[in-house]
Amino acid sequence: MLLEIHPDNPQQRHIKTVVDNLRLGGVIIYPTDTIYGLGCDIYNTEAIERICRIKKIDPKKAQFSFICNDLSHLSKFTKPIDTPIFRMLKKVLPGPYTFILEANREVPKLLKAKKDTVGIRVPDHIIAQAIVTELGHPIMSVSLPMDNDVEYFTDPEQMHELFGKQVDIVIDSGIGQIIASTVIDCTSGAPVLIREGAGDWEEILG
Repeated sequence: MLLEIHPDNPQQRHIKTVVDNLRLGGVIIYPTDTIYGLGCDIYNTEAIERICRIKKIDPKKAQFSFICNDLSHLSKFTKPIDTPIFRMLKKVLPGPYTFILEANREVPKLLKAKKDTVGIRVPDHIIAQAIVTELGHPIMSVSLPMDNDVEYFTDPEQMHELFGKQVDIVIDSGIGQIIASTVIDCTSGAPVLIREGAGDWEEILG
């Protein structure tokens, strides 16, 4: 299904359609403040495994992110965060960053990295936030399988043509961005740049 949702004023009935699908184990392609992503309910193992098949990755080796709607979700899924790190998160989120933090026991085993860490995203995008708010907990997210064809991972209609038989819903909220989030590892107590992307690394350091 290609579902058009207004990027600034998302129709609540469409958000409910998406969330109902996620609760049933659905897989969606949805917009963020960076690139479009593949998402599902963090508690649905079959949906996670479906995404791994689409990405052609081993679930045990994959690096997943949680999409949260605000910082209140963090304490439920991460170990206690040092005050300086929390202040940094509060300063730049919502925004185009993925922060790697220490996972606690609430994180489903399939979503933990070997080092018991989890990537946390709080995108500055009203549709992504509305989905998580309606669902009541984070969604699991990975990037679309990418090649050199920029159009297919920025244009929802192209995404639907390519992945429409593998996912349940492709949300169309317009052309997406081409740069992924900046990834920062906070597990050592100080921010370490893993991947430079749309987020400003200098803002983190400042």
